[in-house]
Amino acid sequence: MNPIVYHIASGGSFFTGVVLICLAIVLIRMEQRVVRRLGVFLLLLGLFSVSVASTPLPYWLLGLLLSVAFVWLISHVREKWRPWMTIAVVLACSGAAVWEAGYWVIPRPHRVELRAVTIIGDSVTAGIGVPDEVTWPTLLAQQQSLAVQDLSGSGFTTAQALSRVKSAEVRSPLVIVEIGGNDLLAGVPAEQFRRDLDDLLTLLKQDGRQVVMLELPLIPFHGNYGRAQRSLARKHGVLLVPKRIFLDILAPQDNTVDTIHLSPTGHQQMADTIWKIIGPAYEGD
Repeated sequence: MNPIVYHIASGGSFFTGVVLICLAIVLIRMEQRVVRRLGVFLLLLGLFSVSVASTPLPYWLLGLLLSVAFVWLISHVREKWRPWMTIAVVLACSGAAVWEAGYWVIPRPHRVELRAVTIIGDSVTAGIGVPDEVTWPTLLAQQQSLAVQDLSGSGFTTAQALSRVKSAEVRSPLVIVEIGGNDLLAGVPAEQFRRDLDDLLTLLKQDGRQVVMLELPLIPFHGNYGRAQRSLARKHGVLLVPKRIFLDILAPQDNTVDTIHLSPTGHQQMADTIWKIIGPAYEGD
């Protein structure tokens, strides 16, 4: 995967943009014309970097950032406001970066007594049906002595995953959810995705189950899908795995057959990555 594409899809460009914006507003206040022009360039570059990252900040935080930015612009005609508004912009951007950094922390499930896991996913999990394909749920079962209930399906949207779960009995105390990529690529409205995911997580959280959900790597200007995942994860107490973890599996060229679906190497890395996350819950580490 192209490093720039990775930087954007992982959300890293959001932090790059925040740094550039903070640096830019300091430079713009300088007296030297060349320095001010550099500041304007860095400001535009920073705004672009933040925009394409599709970082799903909550609307109240977006509103705060826009309000501070608006007052900062006004401060250019009110000289006495400038120092204070420069500080305000730096603090607001830094606060947004700290907020986002919280979603880069890998969650840890608590201890479970039964060595069983249920997995719900699309073709990244179910595979594409080629001969002798061994998917990562199968590898997880074989290599970690887990009873794996695989409810994934090639091409599944969230609505189809919900239908599958309704027709099956979830038998595990811990559930892994890898779903939503087909909703995003097929253009399912973000609000419909939210409703389907809400229903799915409501069903899965019954009987006190732990749910671990993989966050979607987002394409530019589709932050509403990530915003839905994050808000519903908070609502239902779901452990959300940072999107950079999923992207680290998709990024290496030999891990996929078409940039999305996993190769044998990719399935193995996915199994290893998932075990690093959930393994301590079974081993008591």
